[in-house]
Amino acid sequence: MKPKLKIIPLGGAGEIGKNMTVVEYDDAILVIDAGLMFPETDMLGVDIVIPDIAYLLERKDQVRAIIITHGHEDHTGALPYVLPRINVPLYATPLTRGLIEVKLKSHKLLKTTTLRTIQMGDTIQLDPFTIETFHVSHSVPDGIGLAVTTPVGTIVHSGDFKFDPSPVDGQLTDFARLAQLGARGVLALLSDSTNADSPGYTPSEQTINESFARVFALAQGRVIVATFASNISRIQQVIDTAARFHRKVAVVGRSMVDNVKMAAELGYLRVPENTLIKVEQAHKYASNEVAIVCTGGQGEPTSALSRMANHDHKQVTLTAGDTVILSSSAIPGNEELINRTLNNLFRAGAIVFYDRMMDVHVSGHASREEQKLMINLVRPKYFIPIHGEYRHLVLHTRLAQSLGIPAENTFVVENGARIEFDESGARVEHNAVTASDVLVDGLGIGDVGTTVLRDRYHLSQDGFLVALVTRDAHTGEIVFGPEIITHGFVYTAEAGDLIAGTKQVIIAALDKGSRSSGQSAKLKDVLSQYLYAQTKRRPMVIPVVTEV
Repeated sequence: MKPKLKIIPLGGAGEIGKNMTVVEYDDAILVIDAGLMFPETDMLGVDIVIPDIAYLLERKDQVRAIIITHGHEDHTGALPYVLPRINVPLYATPLTRGLIEVKLKSHKLLKTTTLRTIQMGDTIQLDPFTIETFHVSHSVPDGIGLAVTTPVGTIVHSGDFKFDPSPVDGQLTDFARLAQLGARGVLALLSDSTNADSPGYTPSEQTINESFARVFALAQGRVIVATFASNISRIQQVIDTAARFHRKVAVVGRSMVDNVKMAAELGYLRVPENTLIKVEQAHKYASNEVAIVCTGGQGEPTSALSRMANHDHKQVTLTAGDTVILSSSAIPGNEELINRTLNNLFRAGAIVFYDRMMDVHVSGHASREEQKLMINLVRPKYFIPIHGEYRHLVLHTRLAQSLGIPAENTFVVENGARIEFDESGARVEHNAVTASDVLVDGLGIGDVGTTVLRDRYHLSQDGFLVALVTRDAHTGEIVFGPEIITHGFVYTAEAGDLIAGTKQVIIAALDKGSRSSGQSAKLKDVLSQYLYAQTKRRPMVIPVVTEV
């Protein structure tokens, strides 16, 4: 019996972010992308979310390589957490490799990682897979899609794409290569679904140039543009517009400074002579002679723009008359952070432009007409939407069906599903493998789970109360306390009656003849009932009963 070809999304299916797809045949595994996702609003204290790679760890020796389609965080951000556990060769185009190197260097992983550079149109042989790359236009240069030929058939992974007629880097999505693949025969297409609910075509990146020009022409003070540190195309547009209006450009934010330096050295960023300055030099120029490009388009609390808006940035202080452009759209879950930053910018007296006011950002993803074009060029037998929330996957699937792909040949799957192919056809098993969110909090990876998040939520809602009691080990008499400590529940200095009543409840509940271990559980129940009766709140109750 011949082995089956398996496709398993570990991230990016049913969500925006942490993209990771497994292609498996026999004893060989190919991994496409390893991205992160911003935490949801209920993931209190969590820094980032990465894919669960338990399935790969169980088959570590079978993983041939990880191929990265482009340099955005939602496709590369998990690498510092994946590579120490699965140290396999990493393939990327030159700019993507440069962005990854910056990231790995900051995590002290660069020397231990095998990085291999691939060029557009290269073919990689990793038996039993033959991987062909083709260029796709996106909001960062050097993006690729993949055609993975296996013994069962060819899988096309679109990468993040759009059919931009005038991209910043001048490189169009490779229509001809896609058509060639379609003519040759494609078993399945995995296609970017992000804008499946957006009709028509995604606007060209050139619309940004026009908007930037209008803003720069009218700005009386500094112009500050916030975008992703990996959005090299947008940084190029800021530099080009600043040079046109005779402004110097200062880059702010460590990751952005490193990326700009790397992209310029590789030739992916064209910087006119004497245009870039260090932020420390900005004060030497009039405010209408300076532009700043920085991180913070998503309202991240530690980003340069957020700190500027909060007046705690060491080098840049916002003043009335500054013009600020947020050149990004809100990633799901970040709306509250972005709105907070916007409000703070307005409070500082800045003139602010964002995507609801002006075309200062365009999506890097295909809208419905472009998604149709991708399907018509590739002409797959089976269609699998990826990179999108569940509604995007459903809408993209309906689009494929409207183009003639039979409903039984389209699969709406979420992370952890397994799609199997053989000569007899294809079948899907949902929830076949573990693919839960892995939460990164500080140095901890995966040690924050649902229980910890539930406790954090509980604490954020009603606070906590600690009851300290020390008893005589022989007589059971109280020798110290009860002492009450609260945070986020009541202010003890103003809640004398409640605290006094709580102490009386503790004294009455203690059983002199029982061990302290049993008393703690009893006290927790009694105090919880009493506090709810008195306040209609449920703080976390932590009784500490010790014996001396």
